[in-house]
Amino acid sequence: MATFNVRPDIDAAAEKLSSTVGAKREIQRLPEVLWEGETVEMLATGVYGKGNGLLAMTNHRLIFYFHGVMSQKVEDFPYNRISSVQWSGGMLMGTLTVFASGNKAEIKQVPKDQGKTLADQLRQRISGGAPSSPAQPASAASPAGDIASRLATLDQLRAAGAITDEEYRDRRTKILDSL
Repeated sequence: MATFNVRPDIDAAAEKLSSTVGAKREIQRLPEVLWEGETVEMLATGVYGKGNGLLAMTNHRLIFYFHGVMSQKVEDFPYNRISSVQWSGGMLMGTLTVFASGNKAEIKQVPKDQGKTLADQLRQRISGGAPSSPAQPASAASPAGDIASRLATLDQLRAAGAITDEEYRDRRTKILDSL
């Protein structure tokens, strides 16, 4: 299996993938779409819409990320907005269906072992039984508090000179767009 040397959490999740075909670029660029302090718990590959991309289960949300030559797609599903998860598997591949905020997203061609595990972990997370999320109910109950905290952290990073004004504007826009 390929090593990526992106970040320890991403590298550990990528090592568990049976194949990274069609997702290498997304794995390399995943930190660009993650929030401050967000960590990756599990990865899987799949097809959503027109793109073959990467599913990332983090400590805050499920993300589908496709980064093609001509286009890019990021769709996220915050756990407090997911009402149901469905898995249907074939011999090698399956479909993960996520019902969130009245919408239905079907991610197809997910390898069977990754898809089943991901569906089980998502069900556990949305039922409130996730072992690694003692702070999750507070942030799920108050997404505005989470946004305010992320904006405050961003302000501190800019004030400390850790990020440029351009990076500040880009990240601030992404945070506000997530509302």
